[in-house]
Amino acid sequence: MLFKIFNFQKTIISRYVLRSLTAYFFAIFFIIGLVVFGNQFVLTVQESIKFGIPIAELMPLVGFNMLRDIPVILILSLFLSIIITISQLYKNSEAVVMNSIGFGDKSFINVIQPVIIIAFLLVTILTIYAVPLAKYQKSLTEDETVNASEFSFISEGKFESFKNGDIVFYASESTIVDSSSEQNMEEIFIYALNDEKPVVVLASSAVKYSNARSKSTYLRLKDGVRYEGLSGDVNANILNFDTYDLEIVSGDVQQSITSFSEIEEKNTLNLIRDGGNLAIAELQWRISQPISILLLSVLGVLLGKASVRNGKGINILIGVVIFMLYNNGLLVAKSSIENGQLSPIIGLWGVHLVLLVCLIFFYNFRQGRFNYFLDKITFFNNKEKNHVQLTK
Repeated sequence: MLFKIFNFQKTIISRYVLRSLTAYFFAIFFIIGLVVFGNQFVLTVQESIKFGIPIAELMPLVGFNMLRDIPVILILSLFLSIIITISQLYKNSEAVVMNSIGFGDKSFINVIQPVIIIAFLLVTILTIYAVPLAKYQKSLTEDETVNASEFSFISEGKFESFKNGDIVFYASESTIVDSSSEQNMEEIFIYALNDEKPVVVLASSAVKYSNARSKSTYLRLKDGVRYEGLSGDVNANILNFDTYDLEIVSGDVQQSITSFSEIEEKNTLNLIRDGGNLAIAELQWRISQPISILLLSVLGVLLGKASVRNGKGINILIGVVIFMLYNNGLLVAKSSIENGQLSPIIGLWGVHLVLLVCLIFFYNFRQGRFNYFLDKITFFNNKEKNHVQLTK
């Protein structure tokens, strides 16, 4: 089979198609990559300012984010490049001549097979090995620089919110204790809600620390006053304290985030051993990326066939919409497995099966085999037989 494929690639037509496909692929990959990577760079810089990441550690984080997004960018770039390559052949009437000599959809698929196989192997390596490793290295970098497991350090002279805005915190001065997770602060102001009652806390100093058992993050306030209720309210309470612990980040939130990140960072063999909904969902997601290369490549050839009279770029627009629906369908199925709402047996395979059925239907429609399938339906057969009897 491989001998036939590479022997076929020696023809002038195949070299011409592959040369156009390669040029379009690198151009689209560069444009999409520039947009996505630029966006990732801006987001990473914003995180570095917010969490105090050193500039020296900024570029590795950007690189890890880039590597994480490469499989999806590669799949989309190859899908669009196939559509554009085939559609350009039809719009230039070159494909019409090719069709007249028996060069149809199957021939186009055979021509681009080497590119599909290379992309399939590359995406497989990325999703199975490189991307989990990149996420693991990124987590290590963040743990070393930001201490992300404890939601970073608090900035001085700046109002910050915790627990979805239920707690507003301000410290005029802030110092890190020996580069550890603890942090000393002075002149503290806190506004919070307790059963919809406003609470204001003033303290001369505070220490931010993490509870090793509960994984929650606390502020230990010292020498302060706690006001509960509005001024002049009969039920207002005023409490002077020497020390007062306030939870600003729940350990349940920390553990849920950690569990998801740990699953994404695990290598594929450990996912197979672990089992469980989270591991199965992540494993199916990794396998789905290479599978999508095969399905979308065939779909790209079918969508590429365009008439000169059709609007320019309409097939590209249809391709982008299909890709978004397909990719979002995979993400929804993955989330449903993680939450226990969808059986892993159906899982992401159901989304692939739907696209495969649509491909078979679309291909046979393009080949004019619609009548063949209609003849197999009992309703249409009976209708045709009744028509024959009436004629007699």
